[in-house]
Amino acid sequence: MANKDFPLIFERSKEGRVSYSLPELDVPEVDLSEEFSDEYIRQTPPELPELSELELMRHYTALSTRNFGVDSGFYPLGSCTMKYNPKINEDIARLPGFSHIHPYQHPKTVQGALEMMYDMQQHLKEITGMYEISLQPAAGAHGEWSGLMMIRAFHEANGDFKRTKVIVPDSAHGTNPASATVAGFESVTVKSNENGLVDLDDLKRVVGEDTAALMLTNPNTLGLFETEILEMKKIVHEAGGRLYYDGANLNAIMGYARPGDMGFDVVHLNLHKTFSGPHGGGGPGSGPIGVTKELEPFLPKPVIVKNEDGYTFDYDRPQSIGRVKPYYGNFSIYLRAYTYIRTLGAEGLKKVSEYAVMNANYVMRKLESVYELPYKQHCKHEFVLSGKKQKKLGVRTLDIAKRLLDYEYHPPTIYFPLNVEEAMMIEPPETETKETLDGFIDTMLTIADEVENNPEIVQEAPHTTVVKRLDETLAARKPVLRYIKED
Repeated sequence: MANKDFPLIFERSKEGRVSYSLPELDVPEVDLSEEFSDEYIRQTPPELPELSELELMRHYTALSTRNFGVDSGFYPLGSCTMKYNPKINEDIARLPGFSHIHPYQHPKTVQGALEMMYDMQQHLKEITGMYEISLQPAAGAHGEWSGLMMIRAFHEANGDFKRTKVIVPDSAHGTNPASATVAGFESVTVKSNENGLVDLDDLKRVVGEDTAALMLTNPNTLGLFETEILEMKKIVHEAGGRLYYDGANLNAIMGYARPGDMGFDVVHLNLHKTFSGPHGGGGPGSGPIGVTKELEPFLPKPVIVKNEDGYTFDYDRPQSIGRVKPYYGNFSIYLRAYTYIRTLGAEGLKKVSEYAVMNANYVMRKLESVYELPYKQHCKHEFVLSGKKQKKLGVRTLDIAKRLLDYEYHPPTIYFPLNVEEAMMIEPPETETKETLDGFIDTMLTIADEVENNPEIVQEAPHTTVVKRLDETLAARKPVLRYIKED
């Protein structure tokens, strides 16, 4: 029987079957009624399924095969860099000297871990061109918020309390305006020009004495490099604002360009994307921030420092924005990223950018004759197609994404960025082979042909997945989150 046809585990339960026996209780029983009222004490045993160990293993193995991940197949999720996570990273993260330590240990007892963290900061400083780094933020958006709080602290330390606005391009990641709002700023949109880049005239219009910062991704969310970044820096800095770099797209420029050299004052990095730490499904991330010398006093504390006795934490930071993450950040994630950086070295990281850009342009040029390409210039690590041609035939971008599931590909990001109608944002990372890319290209061309000759098969997709097309509005508003036994 195929895995997808297995009955649910509750329907397979048979009274008396046991998958595991717990050892006999070897501690005194406790009368819970003395501590808790009856409403908090279970009066009847839980209704758990009764199965053999073999049945239990088959159930969870079957579930695992239903989950799609980058180890399962091609995952061209634009803006998210879902690339292969080398397994050597996992081996290093599991070394006892790293995995068995505790954050409350005295620094003298964890010198190896502190040395790794300190060295990681040095590598990230070199890669970004920034003066100092903090590893503390737990994810990209958390890094954004932390960086903006530092910019706020910087302005206020200079007695400048009128800077209440953060400028965000209309093609920005959704977290940018959200982070600005959470940090207490008002988000102001700057338009893109006909080439998909920041419109300098519009930037000059919106910048002013109340500008705290410009948040920018370079290359931007369309996968295009902002060629006038130095002019943008001049405009914002002359107005007294700071430049914030969203590092989500650093995957495209490592070894070729550095945010610090472009004039950015604050940078956040996604170690769980650019540097191969696993992410997705709500798992842990890591969003270190880098800053210029003038912003260094405001870094989250504690800061890891090196002195004649080794490595330790510096808490004496009177201008710090404070601790932004319990303990010292997601240690195992930046340990994985550290392994990735040390494994590849400077030339290897440069090759990452080369192959990411090559793969994206290869796929883009193969598909531009069938799907509309809003911006014709060469892209960096990702690109955005439009499904407007297919929409005219009654097939939406959502339908195309669903149909890709039938061909065992994870869909690209859809309907983002918002300034492209029927957007499909495709990122084929550097880890994919030409054969994989060709297979994806052929599938996209096949789907385009289906749209013209058999649109119903696309409109009703997916057909081969365990779960067919959902009513997404109903699923969002009334999700079924637990098992309900049918009579």
